[in-house]
Amino acid sequence: MLNIDLHSHSRCSDGMLTPSELVARAAANGAKVLALTDHDMVTGVGEAKEASEKAGIHLVPGVEISITWGGRSVHIVGLHVDENNQEFVSKLDANRAGRVERAVEIGRRLEKQGIAGAYESIVKQVSDPIIISRKHFSRFLVDAKICATTNDAFEQYLKKGRPAYVFHEWTTLENAINWIKSAGGIAIIAHPGRYEISEQSLLALFDDFKQLGGVGIEVVTGSHSRDLYPYFADLAKQYGFLASAGSDFHAPGETYLDVGRIPPLPDGLTPVWYDWF
Repeated sequence: MLNIDLHSHSRCSDGMLTPSELVARAAANGAKVLALTDHDMVTGVGEAKEASEKAGIHLVPGVEISITWGGRSVHIVGLHVDENNQEFVSKLDANRAGRVERAVEIGRRLEKQGIAGAYESIVKQVSDPIIISRKHFSRFLVDAKICATTNDAFEQYLKKGRPAYVFHEWTTLENAINWIKSAGGIAIIAHPGRYEISEQSLLALFDDFKQLGGVGIEVVTGSHSRDLYPYFADLAKQYGFLASAGSDFHAPGETYLDVGRIPPLPDGLTPVWYDWF
């Protein structure tokens, strides 16, 4: 099987490795195809492409767009987008703009919980406050020995319903799909098993996504437990979706899948890369 990882993050958003370091790690792990899918930005794609040529792997330009659907955040991955499409880039910039205000408010809410200095500490570590995400706060909480793991940080403080969660209105599902298509890409629902919604709501999301021109869902991902693979494989077949696979890698040890080390898709699926090679 061709080793393909279609979801990963670099320091340009909330990963821990530079695009070059990410590509090198993926190549060392045997990846032949890697998509860089930073949050609401394509800044690192150029560096990743250059590194991939040296490493002998194929780089898929990608992005992970934050949207608001049904009153909650959902992520849409765009694959094979044109990172030089300025209209596309400007729309991503606009979608990302709310991150600073959200991050400041998360810091305030953590302070109310007796955890001071989170935002100020994170600002010193990032290239631009506009890239700060909840993932950065989760690492702060681990480094401060307040939480054991980044997942624990989300469960205790950062996910919806927890004391430091801050709602933000991102762009719409329709906009995200149209932006991706206008930049020459294809739209995939990222880690659908991660959203804490009812099955009825999940199927409604799939209905809307397909009607608006979305083509696939992630079945195998580091954000799914392995027992979810068959469930989402069946849904992909039911909806006629292409199946994608990706580590959702941010940093070593943060998920059980390392970048470039992806289990095979379940049988009977049409992979998103079926006509790429």
